[in-house]
This record gives sequence, structure tokens and C-alpha cells, in this order.
Amino acid sequence: MMLGEESESADYWKKCGDEALQNGIEGVIMMGAHWDCVGLDKVEVSMNPKPGKSPVAYVHPSKYVDYELVPDLESGQKCIDTLAADGFEVSGNDKFDWIHDTYLILIRMFPDKCPPTTIVSLNARFDPHFHMRVGAALRPLREQGYLLIGTGGAVHNLYRNVWQPMVKYSDNFAQETPPGDWAMEFRQAVEDAIQGNSGPELRRAVTRLMKHPRFRDAHATDDHFMAAMFVAGAAGSEDDSGTYGRLKAETWELTHMCNSQFTIGQYA
Repeated sequence: MMLGEESESADYWKKCGDEALQNGIEGVIMMGAHWDCVGLDKVEVSMNPKPGKSPVAYVHPSKYVDYELVPDLESGQKCIDTLAADGFEVSGNDKFDWIHDTYLILIRMFPDKCPPTTIVSLNARFDPHFHMRVGAALRPLREQGYLLIGTGGAVHNLYRNVWQPMVKYSDNFAQETPPGDWAMEFRQAVEDAIQGNSGPELRRAVTRLMKHPRFRDAHATDDHFMAAMFVAGAAGSEDDSGTYGRLKAETWELTHMCNSQFTIGQYA
């Protein structure tokens, strides 16, 4: 819902998009939070040449229906080949329609035109190490000029959110009370892990967060945390040692839901 309104995070996404275009990126590779597939080592890559958009609750269609998506089938095949070579059971999905966790961020980052983009699925077992390995396998694409993005949430427990202001007044940013201690504690643990670790230590720190005593309070389901694993894998090799994540923007909504925006790495 925050993607339909103005926010600090939306402003930062636009800044990131402008910087990406200025540096001539080849394309975008994204892992979101709402597409997963079943299978022990299974992962899918979006290969629909004309994807539709799933509707977004509480966001007016005028904010997204006319935005033209640009699926990157060539890069999608490159992702498939790269993942297969690393031992994953990977295939293309030519029926997948894009979901709000990816295309609304693209709209904010690149409002004039969608860049060539590839979406990579989650695996429904939600194994943190598996998703870290997916990011690690695709890390070389960063060196080929691709921007890798993970979209999920630092704190995302729909069952514990305060929905009344949204339902009554369409105000998802209402903050009548502070976030719960459980939300603040886990949010801080996420920041500490990403800003305080680099290289392989980053991978260990981020995957270890799922053992945090507040993790299940902060995430009733695991799906919205898998993209963090993907990013840790993509930015946590030995060559990334000394490059630390930076918290650049943050937006709370529905009282207890925290959307933290981290950037790891910089353009050459």
C-alpha cells in the first residue's frame, strides 16, 4: 500500500533508479516476496513475453495499469543457464504475471520507462540458505552491469498490523501508537546484520536472523524475508568483504510494519 502514496522510501527508489540509468545498467534482476514454486531445489524464472499485472489492494489502478512492463527474456535465459550450472532445478515460466512487490517498485524507480527486467521466484520451502545460494549463483551478473534487487520487508506480520486507519480512512501511514517492542527489536537486528557485516559474514548474519527470538513475531510467514537472503548471497562473496550495507530510507505503515531500504555496493 505504501507504493501508492508518497513516502521517504518512494523518493529513495526514484534516486536509485536515476543513478542506475546514469550508469547504464544492462537490466534489473529481482526476487520478490509473492511468487514461489514447489520442489526440493526448484526455482523458476519469469519468461512470459507479455506479462500482466496482478491487482493491488488499496492502490488505485490509475497508478499502475498503464505502465508498460519490459520482460527481459534474453537475460531470463542467462539466469536459467547460470542457475542450472550451479545445480538448481530451474525452468522458465511463460505464464507468470508480475506482482505488486516488483512492478510497483519499478514504477517508482523508473517512472518514464521500465528497464529490461527478470523476475526470479522463491522456493516454497523458504530455506534461507537455499535463497542465499540463488543470490550467490547470480552474483556474477552484477559484474556484467545488472542491478539486483530483493523486495520483501524487515518486519512484515499482517496478523499483528493495525488495520483500522487503513480500512476507515485509507491511511496506511497512520501511527497512533509506536510500533511494538517486538517490531522495533527485530528491525534493529536487521539493520545491525546488514550494516555491520560484509562478505561471507553478511551471508551468515542475515541467514542467522531467522533464528532470532523475535523473528516469528516479526514474520508470521517466511516469504517476505527470503529476498534478504537473496541479496545477502548476491552481495556477500569474499570479493565483497569491506563493502557494507547502508540504510538509506525507511517507512513504517499499519503501525507495526517496517519497510527498510538498504543498498549494498556502488557503481564503479
